[in-house]
Amino acid sequence: MIGLMPDVTDVRECSIARTLEVVGERWTLLAIREIMFGNRRFEEIRRYTGAPRDILTARLRKLEANGLVARIEYQQRPARHEYRLTDLGWSLLPVLVVLRSWGDEHLPGPDGPPVVFEHSCGATLTPSVTCAECGDPIRPETMWPREGARQEAR
Repeated sequence: MIGLMPDVTDVRECSIARTLEVVGERWTLLAIREIMFGNRRFEEIRRYTGAPRDILTARLRKLEANGLVARIEYQQRPARHEYRLTDLGWSLLPVLVVLRSWGDEHLPGPDGPPVVFEHSCGATLTPSVTCAECGDPIRPETMWPREGARQEAR
Protein backbone atom coordinates (compact mmCIF):
# COMPACT_ATOMS: atom_id res chain seq x y z
CA MET A 1 0.00 0.00 0.00
CA ILE A 2 1.35 3.37 -0.94
CA GLY A 3 2.05 5.87 1.81
CA LEU A 4 2.14 3.45 4.75
CA MET A 5 5.86 2.73 4.77
CA PRO A 6 8.15 5.44 6.19
CA ASP A 7 10.74 6.87 3.86
CA VAL A 8 14.05 5.22 4.77
CA THR A 9 15.73 8.60 4.57
CA ASP A 10 13.68 9.62 7.64
CA VAL A 11 15.31 7.00 9.87
CA ARG A 12 17.15 8.75 12.67
CA GLU A 13 20.77 7.69 13.08
CA CYS A 14 21.81 7.61 16.71
CA SER A 15 23.96 5.92 19.31
CA ILE A 16 20.93 4.12 20.78
CA ALA A 17 20.29 2.33 17.48
CA ARG A 18 23.97 1.43 17.09
CA THR A 19 24.10 0.12 20.66
CA LEU A 20 20.99 -1.99 20.17
CA GLU A 21 22.61 -3.58 17.10
CA VAL A 22 25.21 -5.03 19.48
CA VAL A 23 23.33 -5.66 22.75
CA GLY A 24 19.65 -5.20 21.96
CA GLU A 25 18.55 -8.82 22.00
CA ARG A 26 17.18 -10.34 25.20
CA TRP A 27 19.65 -13.21 25.43
CA THR A 28 22.60 -10.86 24.91
CA LEU A 29 21.90 -8.71 27.95
CA LEU A 30 21.02 -11.75 30.04
CA ALA A 31 24.33 -13.39 29.07
CA ILE A 32 26.17 -10.22 30.10
CA ARG A 33 24.23 -10.24 33.38
CA GLU A 34 25.35 -13.78 34.12
CA ILE A 35 28.98 -13.09 33.29
CA MET A 36 28.81 -10.06 35.62
CA PHE A 37 27.45 -12.36 38.32
CA GLY A 38 30.48 -14.64 37.84
CA ASN A 39 28.87 -17.36 35.70
CA ARG A 40 31.45 -17.50 32.92
CA ARG A 41 31.04 -20.95 31.46
CA PHE A 42 28.61 -21.64 28.62
CA GLU A 43 26.49 -24.14 30.56
CA GLU A 44 26.19 -21.78 33.53
CA ILE A 45 25.14 -18.92 31.27
CA ARG A 46 22.64 -21.16 29.46
CA ARG A 47 21.25 -22.51 32.73
CA TYR A 48 20.61 -19.12 34.31
CA THR A 49 19.33 -17.38 31.18
CA GLY A 50 17.26 -20.21 29.72
CA ALA A 51 18.60 -19.32 26.28
CA PRO A 52 18.56 -21.99 23.57
CA ARG A 53 22.09 -23.25 22.83
CA ASP A 54 22.24 -22.04 19.23
CA ILE A 55 20.98 -18.57 20.09
CA LEU A 56 23.31 -18.22 23.08
CA THR A 57 26.25 -19.34 20.95
CA ALA A 58 25.43 -16.70 18.34
CA ARG A 59 25.00 -13.97 20.97
CA LEU A 60 28.30 -14.80 22.69
CA ARG A 61 30.11 -14.82 19.33
CA LYS A 62 28.64 -11.40 18.53
CA LEU A 63 29.74 -10.06 21.92
CA GLU A 64 33.23 -11.44 21.32
CA ALA A 65 33.38 -10.00 17.78
CA ASN A 66 32.40 -6.59 19.16
CA GLY A 67 34.97 -6.69 21.95
CA LEU A 68 32.61 -6.97 24.92
CA VAL A 69 33.72 -10.45 26.00
CA ALA A 70 36.88 -12.46 25.65
CA ARG A 71 36.69 -16.23 25.19
CA ILE A 72 39.39 -17.83 27.37
CA GLU A 73 40.41 -21.48 27.25
CA TYR A 74 40.44 -23.01 30.73
CA GLN A 75 40.87 -26.67 29.71
CA GLN A 76 42.69 -28.22 26.74
CA ARG A 77 41.37 -31.78 26.47
CA PRO A 78 38.61 -31.49 25.64
CA ALA A 79 38.87 -27.79 24.84
CA ARG A 80 36.68 -25.76 27.17
CA HIS A 81 36.25 -22.02 27.30
CA GLU A 82 34.80 -19.41 29.56
CA TYR A 83 33.69 -15.88 28.84
CA ARG A 84 35.13 -12.85 30.58
CA LEU A 85 33.88 -9.31 30.21
CA THR A 86 36.35 -6.85 28.80
CA ASP A 87 36.49 -3.27 30.06
CA LEU A 88 34.05 -2.45 27.25
CA GLY A 89 31.67 -5.15 28.51
CA TRP A 90 31.95 -3.97 32.12
CA SER A 91 31.08 -0.45 30.99
CA LEU A 92 27.52 -1.76 30.50
CA LEU A 93 27.14 -2.27 34.27
CA PRO A 94 25.36 1.07 34.87
CA VAL A 95 22.93 0.28 32.04
CA LEU A 96 22.01 -3.10 33.54
CA VAL A 97 21.73 -1.63 37.05
CA VAL A 98 19.26 1.00 35.82
CA LEU A 99 17.29 -1.59 33.77
CA ARG A 100 17.06 -3.83 36.83
CA SER A 101 15.92 -0.93 38.99
CA TRP A 102 13.25 0.06 36.46
CA GLY A 103 12.02 -3.54 36.30
CA ASP A 104 11.95 -3.85 40.10
CA GLU A 105 9.83 -0.70 40.32
CA HIS A 106 7.48 -1.17 37.36
CA LEU A 107 7.40 -4.94 36.77
CA PRO A 108 7.85 -6.49 40.21
CA GLY A 109 7.59 -10.21 40.70
CA PRO A 110 4.99 -11.64 43.13
CA ASP A 111 7.58 -11.82 45.93
CA GLY A 112 9.40 -8.58 45.14
CA PRO A 113 12.84 -8.32 43.55
CA PRO A 114 14.69 -11.63 43.33
CA VAL A 115 18.01 -9.92 44.11
CA VAL A 116 18.65 -6.79 46.15
CA PHE A 117 22.05 -5.17 45.75
CA GLU A 118 23.97 -3.46 48.50
CA HIS A 119 26.37 -0.63 47.74
CA SER A 120 29.84 -0.47 49.33
CA CYS A 121 28.51 2.32 51.62
CA GLY A 122 26.18 -0.26 53.20
CA ALA A 123 22.93 1.07 51.75
CA THR A 124 20.62 -0.80 49.42
CA LEU A 125 21.66 0.22 45.92
CA THR A 126 19.27 2.69 44.33
CA PRO A 127 20.75 3.95 41.07
CA SER A 128 20.37 7.56 40.03
CA VAL A 129 21.19 9.07 36.65
CA THR A 130 22.53 12.58 37.04
CA CYS A 131 24.26 15.23 34.97
CA ALA A 132 28.02 14.80 35.37
CA GLU A 133 28.47 18.59 35.26
CA CYS A 134 25.93 19.87 37.81
CA GLY A 135 24.82 16.67 39.59
CA ASP A 136 21.10 17.28 39.04
CA PRO A 137 18.90 14.25 38.28
CA ILE A 138 18.03 13.62 34.63
CA ARG A 139 14.33 14.26 34.00
CA PRO A 140 12.41 14.91 30.78
CA GLU A 141 12.04 18.59 31.57
CA THR A 142 15.79 19.03 32.20
CA MET A 143 17.12 17.69 28.90
CA TRP A 144 16.55 18.06 25.16
CA PRO A 145 18.32 17.07 21.97
CA ARG A 146 20.54 19.61 20.27
CA GLU A 147 20.76 19.32 16.51
CA GLY A 148 24.20 19.57 15.02
CA ALA A 149 26.06 18.41 18.11
CA ARG A 150 28.29 16.26 15.92
CA GLN A 151 29.57 19.31 14.00
CA GLU A 152 30.08 21.35 17.20
CA ALA A 153 32.15 18.58 18.80
CA ARG A 154 34.79 18.78 16.04
